[in-house]
Amino acid sequence: MKIKIFLFCILLQSFFAYSQDLTVPPKNYIDTVETQNVPKRISNKYPLSDQANIKRWKLLRKYSDEFDSEKLDEVKWYPNNPKWKGRPPTYFHGSNVSLEEGELVIRVNKHGDEILPEKFTHTTGFIKSKNKFLYGYFEAELKLMDAPWVSGFWMTNVGKDWWTEIDICENAPGLDYNRNDLNSNIHVFKAPKNKGNVKKHFSRTKKYYFPKELQQDYHVWGLEWTPEYIRFYIDGILFREAKNTHWHQPLEVNFNCESNKWFGALPDDNRLDGEYHVKYFRAWQSKK
Repeated sequence: MKIKIFLFCILLQSFFAYSQDLTVPPKNYIDTVETQNVPKRISNKYPLSDQANIKRWKLLRKYSDEFDSEKLDEVKWYPNNPKWKGRPPTYFHGSNVSLEEGELVIRVNKHGDEILPEKFTHTTGFIKSKNKFLYGYFEAELKLMDAPWVSGFWMTNVGKDWWTEIDICENAPGLDYNRNDLNSNIHVFKAPKNKGNVKKHFSRTKKYYFPKELQQDYHVWGLEWTPEYIRFYIDGILFREAKNTHWHQPLEVNFNCESNKWFGALPDDNRLDGEYHVKYFRAWQSKK
């Protein structure tokens, strides 16, 4: 009898483990980010990953933003996305964007009793740069939302011929099973017929294991973008380099939160108090 009970327990454990695997697919991490040698910030004039300024970066003050004003600088930023309403069920609404204590803060569902367009049930925030950039170094210090929305810091431009995207930060650590996921994505959604042999959307998506839970503290995300390569950094640590085969178009900078079923990031009415904080955005060009 005892043996039967033991075997039954083993089978039960296996069933629950199998059921959990069906709910949350196993992670396919490319590598683990080594965080032992995080560089120290000496100067805000240069990227965290290049404090000695070996690559001769020049800070573009005109387009950078410390978010230390009373309201968003609408010379630099659209206070919402002028071309994209949002991915249902979450609508982009200006009420969710504010500047507080020297930071940009994005929240959810601050639209009050306003009736939303069909298929939308919740709101969150979005700002987009009015300037387009072609190559350089781009950096932001972020505290990601600890709620089931994706926190984003990314670059894109949807044009007549090209539609490309570089995701510097696209993570949803407000969900338990995503807390250590460091996502890195570059996309080509559209290209001219005679450029790049792109017949349909393709992407180079990689996932890295980050040894700390990403939502617990501020981290610095950086992108080094040149005609030859695209390099991704977190806290000044290089964790990915990709050959630049298609990303040669001027791109806009975006900060937002959004719903995304592929991350499991769908609205939860019991978790509407999430906040996404951005301490600064800085852009550089190399003088080399």
